[in-house]
Amino acid sequence: MSPPLTPEPISNVEQLLDRLQRLADSAGERPGLSELDHGLQCAAELRLAAPDDVELQIAGLIHDLGHGLCPISIHAEVGADLVRPLMGARIAHLIALHAAAKRYMVTTSPDYLSQLSPVSRKSFELQGGLMSPEEVAAFAADPDCDSAILLRKADDAAKTPGRIVPGLDVWIEPLRAAAL
Repeated sequence: MSPPLTPEPISNVEQLLDRLQRLADSAGERPGLSELDHGLQCAAELRLAAPDDVELQIAGLIHDLGHGLCPISIHAEVGADLVRPLMGARIAHLIALHAAAKRYMVTTSPDYLSQLSPVSRKSFELQGGLMSPEEVAAFAADPDCDSAILLRKADDAAKTPGRIVPGLDVWIEPLRAAAL
């Protein structure tokens, strides 16, 4: 019997920290960049861009928890489902929106596609490619549209092997404070 497509949701901060720590051994899209490095860089970018929005920063830290657990086309939704019971609706929603934000940005600013890494360009196609006019309107109407775009930009900027940013220990208390 094969395992379920969506793993059990994360139920406490210790489980979340353990899962994040395991990402240190998961290769990111560039040599020398682990999935944990990517999440930490993304969170650091968001701390600079939105210093008062800790939920957005946390979403950046954990936005790719779905990687390796499911097809890339649904990793944002799976990651959101994993953390929703623990981290709440907004953090989960931001995680779910980060792939849609890429589709929105490419659709509304076609030159954005050339700024994406080769891996992001490929996943763009797998995640649905260009949005329909209805999808664009729905995304633009989402109350978290601007935050999702910030998350997407941070995601793009968080791909530098060897970049020094605060480690996971800096995020333990914010994670505990945000947990339901």
